[in-house]
Amino acid sequence: MHEMAYKVKADFLRVLGHPIRLKLIEELKHGERSVGDLVNKFKIGQSSISRHLLALRNAGILSSRQEKTTVYYNIADQDIFHVLRPIAVMLRKKFKESEKLLNTLGKD
Repeated sequence: MHEMAYKVKADFLRVLGHPIRLKLIEELKHGERSVGDLVNKFKIGQSSISRHLLALRNAGILSSRQEKTTVYYNIADQDIFHVLRPIAVMLRKKFKESEKLLNTLGKD
């Protein structure tokens, strides 16, 4: 694979590497929301929320539209959930294995 392809993939995954961005994606899974709605939901400043939304939009994960002074965001490509679901499955397996190990501690 060409070096540039690795860089593009790494940059895309880096965008997903922030908890607030993952929370925003999960929230927008349920439909379009305004920036103000998201600020109220997450109790995070508007400039911070806007910065994360912009990063997700620039990565092609979200789309936006403006209606007068209100900006609305939505999931642009539902395939993002094909990326996130396997990660959740892997983490569940990992935590299940850790739980089994912790349950064996102190049983000797």
